[in-house]
Amino acid sequence: MRRLLLLALVGLGAQLVDGSLGMAYGVTSTTLLLAIGTNPAAASATVHLAEIGTTLMSGFSHWRFGNVDWRVVLKIGLPGAVGAFAGATFLSGLDTATAAPLMSIILLVLGLYVFIRFTTLGLPKGNLGKPLRKRFLAPLGVVAGFVDATGGGGWGPVGTPAILASGRLEPRKTIGSIDTSEFLVAIAASIGFFVGIGSEDINLTWVLALLLGGVIAAPVAAWLVRHIPPRVLGSAVGGVIILTNVRTLLRSDWIDAPDAVRYSVYAVIYVVWAAALAYSIGQYRKHREEDREVIASASVQESA
Repeated sequence: MRRLLLLALVGLGAQLVDGSLGMAYGVTSTTLLLAIGTNPAAASATVHLAEIGTTLMSGFSHWRFGNVDWRVVLKIGLPGAVGAFAGATFLSGLDTATAAPLMSIILLVLGLYVFIRFTTLGLPKGNLGKPLRKRFLAPLGVVAGFVDATGGGGWGPVGTPAILASGRLEPRKTIGSIDTSEFLVAIAASIGFFVGIGSEDINLTWVLALLLGGVIAAPVAAWLVRHIPPRVLGSAVGGVIILTNVRTLLRSDWIDAPDAVRYSVYAVIYVVWAAALAYSIGQYRKHREEDREVIASASVQESA
């Protein structure tokens, strides 16, 4: 019962972050399932089954708040479904000893990308309003879908920063469109896992626990996307992903690091993480004050 409650809380927290940042539900949830010893393919399958419900609810909520560009959803979601099915069948064919560290490496790379991208660069705002081309979105969808299925998460960490970096779609619509299109990816990945490993290794009770937490959080996250600074959330979530997957790798048969080494590495990560959060919060406040000054100056000029 305690584990089910933990899974529900993880689902709730992961969806709050995912719905307001456009990433990290799958990465966060899969990381936890791996940490408690779940088979990698079963962990990814469990998360993707839960995501069918959470992404449906999240997409509906984002649509109600006007956060969805349906052209982007279709252009990236359909290729993403193809990539997700391919990734699920690929992961299903790997043995557990190989798949667990491999998945942790994928998750660690995604975590580093999210952490560095949002901490150092924030969100670009150039080219806003220009159309996103199919020749950009289709390959991005295939890659993101494949990574998502093999890594247990990655649709958001790959897709959201790539679209934000283009500067062509405002953040709230980027997040809403990525969350909504993930519904197609979750369905395709789930089908791929059923084909690859069947249903016997999937704990449906865990699926329901993750789903319950995610469904409760989805409408709240769609509202929060307008209020919480993505830069700070990116630094926070990236740090969680990095720490957890470094722990998995250091304890794996590939490395099997002694306690002294592991704790030293953890200490370094905590220090860097705290510094990154402080920097992100400081930069957010700085830019917020600059925007207020610009608005105030414009108001004075208009009144004059």
